[in-house]
Amino acid sequence: MSSTPKATFKIQLRKPSLGSVLIGLVVAVLALWSLAALLLVVARFVDPPTTAVQIERRWQAFVHGKPYHKRFDFVPLSQISPELQHAVIAAEDGRFYQHHGFDWHEIQIAAQQDMEGERTRGASTLTQQLVKNLFFGTGRSFLRKGAEATLVPVAELVLGKRRILELYLNLVEWGPGIYGAEAASRFYYHTSARNIGREEAAKLAAVLPAPLRRRPERMTRYPEIILGRMRQMGW
Repeated sequence: MSSTPKATFKIQLRKPSLGSVLIGLVVAVLALWSLAALLLVVARFVDPPTTAVQIERRWQAFVHGKPYHKRFDFVPLSQISPELQHAVIAAEDGRFYQHHGFDWHEIQIAAQQDMEGERTRGASTLTQQLVKNLFFGTGRSFLRKGAEATLVPVAELVLGKRRILELYLNLVEWGPGIYGAEAASRFYYHTSARNIGREEAAKLAAVLPAPLRRRPERMTRYPEIILGRMRQMGW
């Protein structure tokens, strides 16, 4: 009885080349960018239910075993006091209606102050802050900055200034677990955002650079500066 030799098949697993890995990374990055851009288009018509910052804060509370209570109530821009709108623009982005997402004048000032070691303010516009809030959280990195920079023109194009301001005022962090003008107004002043007066608006705007540390009732000098900027801008 003759025996038939069995063929032996060897399957060679090739290691992925550096080129294929890089192509995969590029495809993944483009897919994520496209998704973020699509979400910005959706945000033109649909109010976002949450943001990267809100998710980050909830996760931080969970990791550290701390209670977390979220206060968040999205309201139309027409239901937010013009005084509060003006105070936030004066405090955070005085050239909001003049630039197209990046305030190059403020960027030059900030760069010069960095070189002189006298940095006193940031140069991020409301649009930049909104994109960061929506997609990137509070982290800082050159990669995040680069991704943010590519999405800012998309936000300006598809949202427009009024919607950008509406989203910003409703999504920005105003304290631990406090998001948006309505929640902040009710928490700090026990009234709706539409009833916030000039002095209260300036104090609320003064909180924004450091919302986890600052409280409106403790702010004195900076609100006066904001009120001065509002007067200079004709508000």
